[in-house]
Amino acid sequence: MASTAIAAAGQQLQVLDSSNPAVARVRQLIGGGGTQYYSSDGWIRCWEEGVTPWDLGQPTPAVVDLVNSGTLPGDAATVLVPGCGAGYDVVALSGAGRFVVGLDICETAIQKARQRAAADGSSSFAFVAADFFTWEPPELFDLIFDYTFFCALHPSMRAAWGRRMAQLLKPDGELITLMYLAQGQEAGPPFNTAVSDYEEVLRPLGFVITCIQDNQVAVQPRKGMEKIARWKREDAGMADK
Repeated sequence: MASTAIAAAGQQLQVLDSSNPAVARVRQLIGGGGTQYYSSDGWIRCWEEGVTPWDLGQPTPAVVDLVNSGTLPGDAATVLVPGCGAGYDVVALSGAGRFVVGLDICETAIQKARQRAAADGSSSFAFVAADFFTWEPPELFDLIFDYTFFCALHPSMRAAWGRRMAQLLKPDGELITLMYLAQGQEAGPPFNTAVSDYEEVLRPLGFVITCIQDNQVAVQPRKGMEKIARWKREDAGMADK
């Protein structure tokens, strides 16, 4: 009985809609879901209070599948995970020749990621506390992985998200979006999201989907709500537009 209750509580934490009190608290802490949410203050309060319903406490199962698939770049490839939070996916993606940068606007989250990953002793990843929209890395990336970042952005910021992805990727780089397709939300984050929302901001920049499929290994509360898409840019010259 106790184990059943614990499992149910864990699943509730992973539901990202208004039925989850933790999601309602996130919305309070970040100021109601307007564009002002993209300051560090609200997210710091979330981490300090332990109100992080998006955090699975482990690598995203789809990331583990991607790593095991052998389809990710290796051989000194550089990878970016924006909105990395506690950094589970950063560590999971590292190795096999890949160097992974976990980026988050929240210093508290980055400190937690560094502390948690310290025992790994690896030099194949790093964590940076900075704003995705203004951060200037020393080099561009071969791969960017986005999960629960796009859907956390106010819709008015999505075009800027697309431009930034294009700017941070190498011309022949790949963008992988694990899409959490929330619907029926009266506020956010997460905001209502459809595949067409990604296409609306990425297609004008030359990105096309090379593969899209349902996320068959989504955690139970999110099954049927996620798709994973892989994007390549046909016209690299459009990145700065």
